[in-house]
Amino acid sequence: MKINKKNIPKIKKVYLKFKEEIESRLNSFKKIGKNASPEELFEELAFCILTPQSKAKLCCEAIIEMSKKNILLKGTRKEINKELQKVRFKNNKTEYLFSARNKFFCGNNSIYSNIKKTKNPKELREYLVKNVKGIGWKEASHFLRNIGFGADIAILDRHIIRNLIELKVIEEYPKNLSEKKYKEIENKMKKLSKDLDIPMDTLDLLFWAKETGEVLK
Repeated sequence: MKINKKNIPKIKKVYLKFKEEIESRLNSFKKIGKNASPEELFEELAFCILTPQSKAKLCCEAIIEMSKKNILLKGTRKEINKELQKVRFKNNKTEYLFSARNKFFCGNNSIYSNIKKTKNPKELREYLVKNVKGIGWKEASHFLRNIGFGADIAILDRHIIRNLIELKVIEEYPKNLSEKKYKEIENKMKKLSKDLDIPMDTLDLLFWAKETGEVLK
């Protein structure tokens, strides 16, 4: 892999600008992973269920509003759906949230119990992809990063992929992100991370900041 070196100074400049904010955000994710209640972890999972093809900021606002009203944990399908007016594919995502909520708190084989007992982030990611409707490789990776387990995994959203293309890490936008393709690009991003001497979870937030001017979750 030959990196497009002309873009590296720009990345380094953005890194210096946002480094403290990114480190602070990553530390907050680690604290969530260590100290979060089951309800707080479900909020993070719910956020990641909402994000596909929707604006992260609007999804975050919807989660905050539903949590305030206790709709996220206790609301009916109709109540949840009403709060997702600004989120794309709100009907499907209402069902995904409802299904995930039912599975998250249900005994010894709940989603929550698997999160707590599975120590390997990659194994947990595979479990989430197989067992949570609406969660694919990107969303599972996003969730794990948001609870402090993102050091060795990539969140391959359009912002990240666009930057990987600019840097010639990959040639074009993938037609689909199957498990095989996802892991192939993830491994290339790991090499980029090593070459730039910027950790994977930092690189993800850095690309977001470069694209949007903000350090989002």
